Order: sequence, then structure tokens, then C-alpha cells
Amino acid sequence: MNQPVRRDPVSRFFIGLWDVMNFTRRLIFNLVFFGLLFLIAVLVIIGLAKGNAGPKPLVDNTTLVIAPDAALVEQYSSDPASRALSKAFGQEGNEIQLRDLLRVIEAAKDDKKINRVLVDFDKLQASGYASLREVAGALAELRASGKQIVAFSENMSQGQYLLAAQANEVYLDPMGSVVIEGLGRYRQYYREGLQDKLGVDVHLFRVGEYKSAAEPYILDAASPESKEADLFWMNDIWNRYLADVGKARKLAPSELGASIDNLPTDVVAAGGDLAKLALKQKLVDGLKTAEEVNQELTKRGVADEDDDDNLGFRHINFDAYLAQLGARTSPLDERDQVAVVVAAGEIAGGDQPAGKIGGISTSALLRDAREDEKVKAVVLRVNSPGGEVFASEQIRREVVALQAAGKPVVVSMGDLAASGGYWISMNADRIYADASTISGSIGIFGLIPNFSRALDKIGVHTDGVGTTRIAGAFDPTKPLDPELGNVIQAVINKGYADFTGRVAQARHKSVEQIDQIARGRVWSGQQALDRGLVDQIGGLKDAVADAAARAKLGEAGKYRVRYVEKELSPFEQFLANAAGSPMGGALLGRSDFARMALLQAMPQTAQQLQFVQDAMARKPGAKPVSELAYCFCGF
Repeated sequence: MNQPVRRDPVSRFFIGLWDVMNFTRRLIFNLVFFGLLFLIAVLVIIGLAKGNAGPKPLVDNTTLVIAPDAALVEQYSSDPASRALSKAFGQEGNEIQLRDLLRVIEAAKDDKKINRVLVDFDKLQASGYASLREVAGALAELRASGKQIVAFSENMSQGQYLLAAQANEVYLDPMGSVVIEGLGRYRQYYREGLQDKLGVDVHLFRVGEYKSAAEPYILDAASPESKEADLFWMNDIWNRYLADVGKARKLAPSELGASIDNLPTDVVAAGGDLAKLALKQKLVDGLKTAEEVNQELTKRGVADEDDDDNLGFRHINFDAYLAQLGARTSPLDERDQVAVVVAAGEIAGGDQPAGKIGGISTSALLRDAREDEKVKAVVLRVNSPGGEVFASEQIRREVVALQAAGKPVVVSMGDLAASGGYWISMNADRIYADASTISGSIGIFGLIPNFSRALDKIGVHTDGVGTTRIAGAFDPTKPLDPELGNVIQAVINKGYADFTGRVAQARHKSVEQIDQIARGRVWSGQQALDRGLVDQIGGLKDAVADAAARAKLGEAGKYRVRYVEKELSPFEQFLANAAGSPMGGALLGRSDFARMALLQAMPQTAQQLQFVQDAMARKPGAKPVSELAYCFCGF
């Protein structure tokens, strides 16, 4: 018979302590585990409730409030689950899709329950003037329909003012300002710092004296060609801005331009009061606080003292109204479709997340549209500065494959469709651009950094052997062999010949004609139209109508417009629905535990591509020289 082991008091103490710690550990783990299960159960109930409960119906004499605190984008840069959770947690980085903003404005035009619209664009971040002009056009149509638009602002930039100017009445806070300063484009130049100070030599290989994307790495200031080209298209966009604002406010563009030139003198004369100066210049109709504007709208509408936003009048906000519009759309719609594929961001190889263009991922979306029998035509919405040449070519091939399958493709250019962005556009049956779109930049370049002199400065040297004279020739720690430089330039020349040759074929011009308007030069949309690079001035709505007409789908209403995007997994859809509901948002926003647990599980959005750094990096299996069709153009 085994006798029990007798332990001394010290051993018993430590064993007992361990048992207590082990029990505590299991208890805490179980509490966390069952707490998470409880949270998931609550979210499931919320998600089901959200799916069954429709949006609150509108009533008569409602004011639509559009006050986006977000960046205006073509396509969300994160998945719906991440967006819903971020919003529930009150985190920054909100985005609003251009298509949604246009849809809300256009729907309000014909909605009899919407009597007026209050707009506040102070926190709207826009990327360019093409998208702003689309929104401004929609607001102008809303105003022309008889709906009253009231704009309020505390401080407006010139882009935000372009939108506010479309209102019947524009009010500015007495302590506010409207800043209109013109267009400028300035960059930092690193040659002295890189080459003289650090000893890093950057070798640029390009075709086209106007291809200035990589000039900051080899120059100390912008080249004359770069300044000439930039000022040419910027003046066109700026003059159009003055004309648009002048038309909306019934002011002469020359008068607006003069007020900007005289701004320093006028500000001093106004005693530094920017709000009174804006009123004097007729940029605004009155100086009122937010509370005073709300009181005025309460008099015109229906008082509502119990509203959650404390505005004092019956209203519906942008998100709630957009949700109502979504509820009116049936997922079982069997009409023929015009598919819209968004190509927004930089063009890179492989499978890229939303907000970027991937040679594989964007091609897959176009292929899905080609293989879907319900899709009869495709609109490719392009908002891109370009990127990798091969990835651009992959996407262009899918455009050609769609056309070969009998499905017309129409391109709608957004703020920017330059370089690689033009590459993926050029074969479309028709290309639409806004007059202020930035396009062109037909050119190729490559960058090769060399660190041999930098390493010499700290006493580090590279040496070794290779089986051939070019083995290791691309090592950035060795001086660049001039003969290798000739090889790289030959590759870049070939890339440019491919680019101009394909454009010539697509646009039915000679290579010589394309070369005259190419060479890396950037154009506004109107200038691109004048030179035959685009076919018509118009927005996304015009492109959709054109695509439908080419597919003979009849008038609007007889076909469905569907965005082709990556599908969500069931779990992602569940998270988006649950966290996006009012109850789910409140629960997550107030729960530190939920925040900690779900942030670990939520899908993560990749960091923004550091384009030049990534382009310089050698990738396993890739060819040693990668041609880039990229344009650092914009504001």
C-alpha cells in the first residue's frame, strides 16, 4: 500500500499558491470566453433585428442635412466590417463614396417629403476638382428643381466653397472665413540631401522630357519643362473654378480673380475680419452662427425639440437617408445590368485591397462582369495616378476581352486618370472625363538607387565574385555599370514604345501624333479632349447612360446599375450589419472589452502603399527592371 507523500510546509505553501494561481487563471479565461460568447450572441440578435427592421419612414416637410465628416473617395479603402466597427468606436478615418453623395442629392431632388437641404462641407476632404464639380453639378440641379439649399460654414477652403456656392443661401459664422487662394503644386527636392550629403546616387531612366514624377530625386528644383506643363493644365482648371463659382454666385470671374490678388490689402482694410470681407465680396449672403441658422430653419420647417442631433427642426441626416435609399433597392432585381468596376488608387501587381488597383484583383472584377450573363455593358471608373506597367497591361487586356465578348466598355475618368491610369482606359469604346480631370502623362520611367558612395563614407565596401560579368550587377551597394544603364534605358524605351503604340492603335492615330502629345505631359480633361485623348466631357452618370445605349438596354429605369466589388464573407457581413446598427454601435462604443476583443478579430486594412519605395524594391521572381507608368500630379 502506497503511503501518501508528506511534504514540508514550504513545499505545501508553494504548491497551494500554484493551485490558487492556476484556478484564478482558468476563472479569468472562462470569464473572458463566456463574455465574448455573450457579446457575439448579443450582436447576432442585433444583426437579425437590423435585417428585419426597416428604416424609419420619412414624413412631410423634412430637411435633409448633408454634413459629411469624411474624405470623398471613389471607393472605400477598408471593408464594411472595419468601417462599421471604427465608426462605432468613434475612430477617425471616415470616408464617403462619391457615388453615395451623388445618389442622395439626386434622390432628394424628386423626393416630395424633402422640402429643403442644409449642407455643411467644412469637414469634407476632397481629392480633386473633377469629383467636386460632379457634386456641384448635382447640387445645382437640386436647386434648379425648386428645392431650397441652405449652406452653413464656420471655415471653408476653396474646394468646399465650390459646393457651398451652389446653395440658395450661404451663411458664414461671424468668426469664420472663406479662403480662396488659387492652385499651387510644390514638392520637396532631394538631390543635394541624397547625393551630396548622404552619398546616395539615384539613377533615373525615362522617356519624355515632361515625365517629371521622379525629378525630386535627381534635381534641386523643378525643371523648366515640369513648370511649363504644370502651369498649363493648372491655369485651365483654375479658370474653370472661377467660372463655376462666378456662375453660381452671379459674380464675374475677373472680379473673383482680382479679389484674390488684392487679398492682403483687403484683409488689412477689413481690420482682419475675414467673415466681413467674405460678405463684402458677396461670397456669402449673411453672417450667422449655427444656432441662428437652425432657428431660421425651424421657422421654415417643423420644430422638433426631441431630435438626437439637437438641431431643433425635423430632419434626416445623410446616413439615414442613404439607408432609406438602400432599402428601396431589391437584391432580387432581375433586370439587365450595367456593371461599374472602380479602379481607384495606385496600380500594383497582384491581389490588392479596396482603394488600390491590383493587376490580379481588378482584372478578376472585370472578368466577373464578363462572365455574368446579366451584365450587358461595363463602365470602368478610373481615378488613378498609375503605377506598374505590367499590372496596367493585365487590366487593359481584360477590357479588350470584355469587348471581344460583345460587352461595350465605357471609361469614366474621375479626378485623375494619368499614366498607368490612362493605360487601362485607352481601349474603351468611349472615354468620358470631367473638364477638370487630370489625364495624360503618357510616359515611362525607372529609378535605380545606388548606395555605394554612402557606404564608402562609413567604411563599408562591397566585394565578391560572380560567374558572369553581369552577375550581381543590380546590387545597389555596387557602382552602376554604364553598360547596365544602357540596358535599363533600352527597357524603358521599349516600354514607352509599347505605351504610345497601344494608344495610337486604340485612338486611331499614328505613333508620331501620339508622341507629340505624350512624352509624359499632363493635360486637363478639356485639353485631353482637344487632343483626342478622351472622347467627351461628362461624369459617371453620362458614362453609364452611354454604356446602356451601346448595349441597347433602353432608357434609365429599364436596366440596373450594379457595382462589381469583392464579396464579403458571411462573418464580415454579420459584423458590418451588427456594428452598423444603432444598438450595436452604442454597445461597442461604450464597451472597452468589446473594443479590445473585436479589434483583434476585425479585418485590417493595409497601410497606404509607399509607392516609390515599393517600386525600387526587388521582388523575388520579378525581372530586374520594372517599368513604371506613374504620375505625381494633383494638388
